[in-house]
Amino acid sequence: MTRSPATPLPPPKARRRLRESAALTQAQLAARVGVARETVRAWESGRTTPRGRKREAYAQLLSTLAEEAAARRAKPTLTPEPEPRPEPEPEPRAEPETERSPVPVVVAVGAGAQSPAQEATQEPAREDTQSKPAQGAVDSLVLPAKPLEERGPQEQPDRGPETEPHSEPMPGAARPGPDQLTPAQAFDALYQFSAPSLVRQTYLLTGRRELARESVERAFQVAWEHWPEVARDRDPVGWVRASAYEYALSPWQRFRLRHRHPEPPPADPGDRTLLNTLLRLPPPHRRTLLLYDGVGLGLPETAAETEASTPAAANRLMRAREALAGRLPELADPQVLHRRLAELASAERLRAAEPTAVRTGSERRARFLTRAAIAFTVALIGTTALTLRTAPTHYEPPVSPGETVRGVPPRVAPGPLSDEQLELRQKLRDQLQDGPERLTPRIE
Repeated sequence: MTRSPATPLPPPKARRRLRESAALTQAQLAARVGVARETVRAWESGRTTPRGRKREAYAQLLSTLAEEAAARRAKPTLTPEPEPRPEPEPEPRAEPETERSPVPVVVAVGAGAQSPAQEATQEPAREDTQSKPAQGAVDSLVLPAKPLEERGPQEQPDRGPETEPHSEPMPGAARPGPDQLTPAQAFDALYQFSAPSLVRQTYLLTGRRELARESVERAFQVAWEHWPEVARDRDPVGWVRASAYEYALSPWQRFRLRHRHPEPPPADPGDRTLLNTLLRLPPPHRRTLLLYDGVGLGLPETAAETEASTPAAANRLMRAREALAGRLPELADPQVLHRRLAELASAERLRAAEPTAVRTGSERRARFLTRAAIAFTVALIGTTALTLRTAPTHYEPPVSPGETVRGVPPRVAPGPLSDEQLELRQKLRDQLQDGPERLTPRIE
């Protein structure tokens, strides 16, 4: 039985351009396809790929948008008409805690949020899963409410035709006027804005301070190597966070000498018990719990970042909560769990390196790898040339080594005959060759 090939889809950037050319927001396109807005966001960023009927419906809708765009371009006009822009939608009034600001805010899961099982079956389009933190929560798991706010064509500012559609300033930095931020300045702003919170989150994920700092620095080095892609991403903090989590949870970390011995646990007994309980969870369950109850992501966003389906992410979350509640019953409430995670992360003094050191380290590493690749290529070419120069052109049989002979060697071939042997040979030749004479009877 053969399976029919999947419906082809354009690249993620082309999907977004088609949606923006049709003046559709992600929420509007999600309503037409029948999925959540976060799902469309994951499709356009390339983190996930639609499957089944949703893929067919999404591909058909994109094909329709492409035909409409081609028809608009082919329409003859006497005078160039400006592109019609829809009226901007009224933006909801943002709470003081969720406004864009260089000062990070604590994210928590609201008390009125739906359960993971309900989100897995219904997949509602969550507009904002963040709510106000509980009283007394410590500012440790800090993240921007939305590092780069998701805007459709109606919400985009007025820009010229040559302006890139994704050129938005990095979080934590003021919006530039005529002078745009350089790539180094934008990277430094992103690093200063999100690196401290990512180090705390990675510490809760691994329980190792040095590994947490190293994972975040390595993730930002990779982000600097792929900076054009990261700068255009809708959620650069999520891009770096996913890379840091993958590096920290890599199974190869257990083979490193510096990570074979455990680090000193937290001084507080409650924090020590909570950290040990977290580390006993399987890595996928631990990561899902940290993203949903610690960072405050929605269930579809958590599923997209962990590369799992929404029902699978909900199942992991419920199992992780059951394991925590079985040993620590007071953590059954998500708000209490978020506060305890924040307190545990803030109890440790975790500091990230300077952004300049991270950028120079990334550039130094890239130069080292480039030079190593060049040296290896030159050595391979030289070895090949030397082999071709010194290799024989025909086969020469090897000469057997000599052996030391002691005593009289055995006779290997007949030599000259002695007198007795010659006499015996002559006697044999003189005899009748046909046998003895025939005996005849005689009369006596």
